Amino acid sequence: MTTVLIIDDDHSMCKILSSLVNQMGYDAVCEHTIDAGLKEALSKPYDVVLLDVQLPDGSGLDIIPKIRDSRPFPEVIIMTSFGDEDGAEIAVRSGAWDYIQKTDSPRKIILPLQRVIQYRNELKKDQKIPVSLNLDGIIGTSPQMKSCFDLLAQAASSDINVLLTGETGTGKELFAQAIHKNSERFDRNFVIVDCASLPDTLVESLLFGHKKGAFTGADRSREGLVLQACGGTLFLDEVGELPLSIQKIFLRVLQEHRFRPVGSKEEVDSHFRLIAATNRNLEQWCQAGRFRADLLYRIRALTINLPPLREHLDDIGELAIYHVNKLCKRHQIVNKGFSPEFIESLSAYHWPGNVRELIKTLEVAVTAAGASQILYPKHLPEYVRISTIKNGIKKKSNSNSLNNKASDSSPSLPTLKQFRKAASAKAEKLYLQELISLIPGNIEAACQVSELSRSRFYELMKVYSISVPGRQLNIF
Repeated sequence: MTTVLIIDDDHSMCKILSSLVNQMGYDAVCEHTIDAGLKEALSKPYDVVLLDVQLPDGSGLDIIPKIRDSRPFPEVIIMTSFGDEDGAEIAVRSGAWDYIQKTDSPRKIILPLQRVIQYRNELKKDQKIPVSLNLDGIIGTSPQMKSCFDLLAQAASSDINVLLTGETGTGKELFAQAIHKNSERFDRNFVIVDCASLPDTLVESLLFGHKKGAFTGADRSREGLVLQACGGTLFLDEVGELPLSIQKIFLRVLQEHRFRPVGSKEEVDSHFRLIAATNRNLEQWCQAGRFRADLLYRIRALTINLPPLREHLDDIGELAIYHVNKLCKRHQIVNKGFSPEFIESLSAYHWPGNVRELIKTLEVAVTAAGASQILYPKHLPEYVRISTIKNGIKKKSNSNSLNNKASDSSPSLPTLKQFRKAASAKAEKLYLQELISLIPGNIEAACQVSELSRSRFYELMKVYSISVPGRQLNIF
């Protein structure tokens, strides 16, 4: 039975959506907070989650990765009363099916819901026996990495062009190799083209090959990298560095899978699968005229954005274990363990070079440890230790500064009980002063008007240091 979870704090909206879902023949469950909604989403195998953005205990956008971390994960449709471009981008990047605005007619939400359920039913009919991915060195169990693995599996099961984006050192080449190894082309060539290192004068020849005598020094015919990838995968690393003249030629190669080697009169076929990678913002480069927009549209049929290491530090421990064991095996030494402080130091560092920098750092630590079977922070490079210590001091200083600022800026208010007591005392004193001024010296009349006993009247007069004309109040 198809089940839909609705997470929305608007009870009337939940009731309307539940009714519409039930009319479609599906079950609906409603929750009204992030905490309750997330617990419910992870407790049962829901097919779809209709998720509001503005909830009493936070933003629904923040829990999309956690919802999709469940297995099998439901599709998430974001509902919002106020459209927001940044929110839409966050939703899509987090794996949401759609981002829609609430309208006067909730039935408009039903169409994407129908499409989701249709899609999931088709997947169930065509479901194959799950095969574990060959990740070979790609480590991570964080939600960010699991999301990338889902896209990797999707890329491996198809033949569409893939664009891998992310900072230097995030593992784009490893992901490209994993896509190839898990695809039907796994037994054919995986050809790497480092676009940043292609010589401007030879780039066309290296990519497409040349005939003998095509230019000075071409003493024999040579096939290019594109032809070598025929039947396999062509990986264009740092694709943004391709010269514009070659981008134009390569666009046609992608469309026709045909090209003409330098100096040749005949075209050659090459049926390759393309995976490209970049650490550039290619959309900005298109606007600046440095990259062809039509080529960008061709190469990014599926985009996998690899997160920087600082955004999934939960994977540091697992990464350290894997790579230290690998380093110890390579150097033929006994495996080394870690002190808790060692992992803490790794987690406190910013890692501008990402996983690649981490591997180099671990290699330095293993070498520095020598015969020691435990790695300590002292084995890390100086710049890492200094950075982590400075960050710790800075973090503590900022925390103290914020606490002091909060303390300084907090208004000095008494408790409500103290405020009421002070206000009551002030009012009593004003009342008694007014009473004495209206009935000077007539204690009996003052007691009758105030409905106070004589003893209580004199007690209050002494408390508030009020003198009665013609009488002494120090009688107690």
